[in-house]
Formats: sequence, structure tokens, C-alpha cells
Amino acid sequence: MLVLFETAAGYAIFKVLDESKLQQVDNLYKEFETPEKANKVVKLKHFEKFTDTTEALAAATALVEGKIGKSLKKVLKKVVAKEAHEQLAISDVKLGGVIKEKLDLSCVHSPAVAELMRCIRSQMESLITGLPPKEISAMSLGLAHSLSRYKLKFSPDKVDTMIVQAISLLDDLDKELNNYIMRCREWYGWHFPELGKVITDNLAYCKAVRKIGDRTNVATTDLSDILPEEIEAEVKLAAEISMGTEVSEQDIGNISHLCDQVIEISEYRTQLYDYLKNRMMAIAPNLTVMVGELVGARLISHAGSLLNLAKHPASTVQILGAEKALFRALKTRKDTPKYGLIYHASLVGQTAAKNKGKISRMLAAKSALAIRYDALGEDTNAEMGVENRAKLEARLRQLEEKGIRRISGAGKAMARADKYQHKSEVRMYDPSGDSTIPSTSKKRKFEEMAEQEEAAEEPVTPVAKSKKPKKEAVKEEVEEEAATEEPPKKKKKKKKDKAEEAEVEEPKEEEEEVAVSESTEKKKKKKKKKIKEEEAGDE
Repeated sequence: MLVLFETAAGYAIFKVLDESKLQQVDNLYKEFETPEKANKVVKLKHFEKFTDTTEALAAATALVEGKIGKSLKKVLKKVVAKEAHEQLAISDVKLGGVIKEKLDLSCVHSPAVAELMRCIRSQMESLITGLPPKEISAMSLGLAHSLSRYKLKFSPDKVDTMIVQAISLLDDLDKELNNYIMRCREWYGWHFPELGKVITDNLAYCKAVRKIGDRTNVATTDLSDILPEEIEAEVKLAAEISMGTEVSEQDIGNISHLCDQVIEISEYRTQLYDYLKNRMMAIAPNLTVMVGELVGARLISHAGSLLNLAKHPASTVQILGAEKALFRALKTRKDTPKYGLIYHASLVGQTAAKNKGKISRMLAAKSALAIRYDALGEDTNAEMGVENRAKLEARLRQLEEKGIRRISGAGKAMARADKYQHKSEVRMYDPSGDSTIPSTSKKRKFEEMAEQEEAAEEPVTPVAKSKKPKKEAVKEEVEEEAATEEPPKKKKKKKKDKAEEAEVEEPKEEEEEVAVSESTEKKKKKKKKKIKEEEAGDE
């Protein structure tokens, strides 16, 4: 078996003298404890030295990328091809596949080979003759520096560090502009307070202040290049009746200088925003299409780089920037936040409040795909971002319209969908309809309740129970007939005092009941006697 060993000084080909020792992987290091033992296991067959650091860097770069360099190809054809029956032990699987494909050599990679490489490296100075230790260390250091510089080289189109700095500076400029404008309005407001109410735009306010100076100059100053005609007329009218205090020329000079600073910073901010927009379209075009330049740049800045952002899952992208609220919610066991920096994206902003959570989740999922495509893909077009944004907008329309459309008729018309309401009512059973007994006076009802209580106390035979309701019904019918005959009799009688009527009313009712009962007794004598006996017993 042959072993391909790469060093900073060149390529070395070793021949394994005793392959049986490779089977004992755990004890292989004992065979390389001394140079004498190491020479009994492997023997140097060929060593190809690099001429300079440039050649060493080219060879190392080819190995990193899994390719065969010119010097390695030369060595393999010169040494290994002669012994084609031998297997070639290598340290990189990708390199072995390329060698087998181009040179048709059988390559081996296993844990035993990796342990053998480590052991050879420990005794490299004694196994490779003709290389002093100082020269090997110098070449290793030079190759390490060159290889590090090569790895740090990147395309200028993929500079995400510039985006991080640009968005940070843009946020700082916004804060400073707000402070400067607030100070300018407050300062000049002592002299001309009405101007701040008339001109709401900050940049136009500063330009107007710089051009006006003292408010007495408003009448002779032309503000048509800064303000519309209506607002200019309002400013001139307000200057005539202004309630501001008088200030010196030195104060006006300082205020004008502050206005110059605000105008310059605003212009620089516009230039910086254009630069940031161009860089975002060059580095992350798909992410820019999905969430916009500012939100995309803030996401990259928060993650540190575009590659770090690509490693985050969609759930992390969704709440990136809301870490404080997230940990507070986890600590207090409350609802976690639905969005972080992604809340400022245009798709989330134009959504109704009830759908913001759904759209932010879908937007984060599509944005995560766009970020990975931008960071790891080779294409620089924004086709995937445009396609995914169109899907999200269609989904947003479906959520807003509730997805209900009429099948027939006009396709654009919405079908009316009334809210479902459970209309069944629970009705209680009314036992009043079961009774066939007509309604009686309160006095009679009280007597019936008393009779029922006495009946409950004294046991009654079943025959009496069955007959009693019928008798009572007959008696009550008779009472109703008597009540209907009562009014005509009262009309014939003379009028008496109210006190006498109250006393005589009850005995009269009893006499009438007796008179009516006598007429019924002739027909049913047996029933009448029993009814009287029961009434006497009840009394």
C-alpha cells in the first residue's frame, strides 16, 4: 500500500512495509514512538519539493477545493502509475474520487489511514530526509499566511460588512436629524412660533428659516421655490400678526447655521440610502424584494453577516430583533412575540391587525429561503423573490377577502356569507295546560290548598280519590253559573251603604249557592247528599 502525504514543503509518497499493523488502530501510535520504529512501518519512496511559496499555495488551494494540482498529477503519474496494483491511501475523500476518475487509481480512506497520517506527521522530520527542521517550520508559516490571505479574499459584490456599517450609520443619522430639527424648531419658535404650525415638513421648515432669517423679511422674501403658493400666503399672513419675541442678528446667524447642518445631513442621508439600496440589490436581491432594503439590511446587521443570517431558521428570522420581549415572555410564561424587525416590512404593514401574525410567519418562511439562496447561491437574480412575493400577496388577498367567491355569475363579486347563529330555543314545560279545573278566586284556592294538606296527612281510600275531582268539578261549575246570574239580581235591589254591602256580601253568596244546589238536588239526590256530607266534614 502507498500513502500520499501532503506537507508545506512538498508531496511525499510512503510505502507501508507491514500492513498488518494497520489493523490495530488503537495501538498504532506505539509503532511511531521512535524514529527507528517508524522506519520499520513506513518507508519514503518519493518526495516532490515545492520550488517556492506560490507553488505551495497553488497546491494547497487545489487540495482545499478537491482538485488535482499540476505537481500532484506529475507525482502520481511518475511514481504511483508504475505500481498500479498498489492501493493509494489518501486523507481526503473528495480528492480520492477525483484521482480515481482521472488517473484510474484505486484509493483508500478509512480510520486506520487517518491514524496513520497522524503518526507520520509526528515523525515527519525523521521520515523525510533532506529537510532541516527550521526550513520546514518557515515553509509551514509562509504557507499558512498565504492560505489565510487567500481564504479572506472575497468578491466585492458580496460585501455584507459594508451593509452593516451603512445601515448603522443611517440609523444614527436619523437620530441626529431628529435632535437637530427639534432644536431648530424650538429655537426659532421663540421668534416666529406660527411658522412651525404652517410648515409641517422638517426639511422645508429649515430651508424656509434659512432663507427668511428675521420674520420682518417675510414680506419681501420669495419662498415659491420652497413652499406652495397657499402655504406661502399663510406664512406671510402669520408673520404680520406673529406673537414671537425679538431676537438679535447673532441669534439668527446661529439658527441659520443649524439649518445648514440639517440640510447637509439630509442630503448625505439621501445619498447613503441610495448606496445602501444598490448594495442590497447586489448582495441580497431576493431578500430585498421580500422585505425591502431597510428591513433586509437591519436583519443582516442584527445577525452579523448574510451567512450567519442564512443559518437561522424561519422562526428565528420572524422574531429577530424582539429577543428582549421573547425572553420576558418565556420567563413570565406569557405569549411570545409574533414579529421583530420583520414587522416593518411592507407586506406586514398593509395587513389588518388580525392577520399580521399569519403574514409575518409566512413572510419569515419565504424570507429564510431567499436569504439562503442569496448567501449560498451563485445566481444574482431576484426571480425567486419576485415569485414568492407574488404568492404571499395572493395569500394576503385571500385572507382579506376570506376566500369566499361566487361560483356562477360575476367572478369579481363576493358571495354573501351570513354569520352562523344557533337559533334553537329551550322551552320550559307549562303544567297549567294540564288542568281542566277553571280558575277560582284566591279564597277558594286557599281552601283547596288546605284540603290537599289535610288529605296528605290522613290516608284516603283509592275510591274516594278517583271520585273527589269529579265532585269538585261539578260543584265549581255550579258556582260559576251562580256567579253569572249574580249581576241582574243586584240591579233590582236597593242601594245600601258600602259598609253594609261588605258585611252582607258573603252570606248572600252562600244563600245563592244553596238555591242553585236545591235545583240540582232534585235530579241527583244521591250525589247532593254526599257533597253536603263532604263539605260538612271539610268545615
